Amino acid sequence: MTGALEYEETGRGRPVVLLHGLVLHAGFWRKVVPLLADELRCIAPTLPLGGHSRPMPADADLSPPGLAGLVADLLEQLDLHDVVLVGNDTGGALAQILVTTRPERVGALVLTPCDAFGRFFPWQFKPLQALGHVPGSTVVAAQATRLAAVRRAKLGFGLLTKHGIPDDVTASYVAPLRSSADVRRDFAKVLRGIRRRHTLEAAERLRDFRRPALIAWAAEDKVFPVGDARRLASVLTDARVELVHDSLTYIPEDQPERLAALIRDFSA
Repeated sequence: MTGALEYEETGRGRPVVLLHGLVLHAGFWRKVVPLLADELRCIAPTLPLGGHSRPMPADADLSPPGLAGLVADLLEQLDLHDVVLVGNDTGGALAQILVTTRPERVGALVLTPCDAFGRFFPWQFKPLQALGHVPGSTVVAAQATRLAAVRRAKLGFGLLTKHGIPDDVTASYVAPLRSSADVRRDFAKVLRGIRRRHTLEAAERLRDFRRPALIAWAAEDKVFPVGDARRLASVLTDARVELVHDSLTYIPEDQPERLAALIRDFSA
């Protein structure tokens, strides 16, 4: 059984679908969407990655291919065509899987710093996967995130943004994990399903995606090195790399104006 994704939509024009990473929600794109919505139809789903408020059915497939399928189903349900698919962090891995399995409705791909090749998870966040296997660990971890200092730590959001995220925003990301046992169940299932074979298999098929791609990468990223951006561009048929300075993984947080300009020009 699959579930339905909540999403936020604004603007009109060519559709741009924006995919976030772990323990986030559609509000991750709050700085980027207003800069695009005058020219583009922006659709930001909240993926069931721990920051979602509506739990999935207990038997939902939340493996990476299953999650990519949920996004593909959303594109179909909204009858979207020539979509510009944008992914960051875990959302970038899902975007790669989607365009190599169900690419029909995607007209262009934008990858910002994200899991790719054998980096799924990156080594810095490997300890998080234990939460999917140790009973009760998600409860303990979720309650720890009540503290802003924990959310700012390296295993929180600290390695992913150069200029920080307001505490009230990060609190909104982790609130569903604290309040819902079903969300914690979904999150644990997602963690158990992540394997680097999924991104390695996608990488082998990316050369078959023969539509334009933009690799907008943080020049200073500590988690996803620039070498991955160049490697992605080398396996895609029609891709270019744009480096974004003064930013880490969360370019939508650190440099939203620069990212919006790149997406807007690329989508045109």
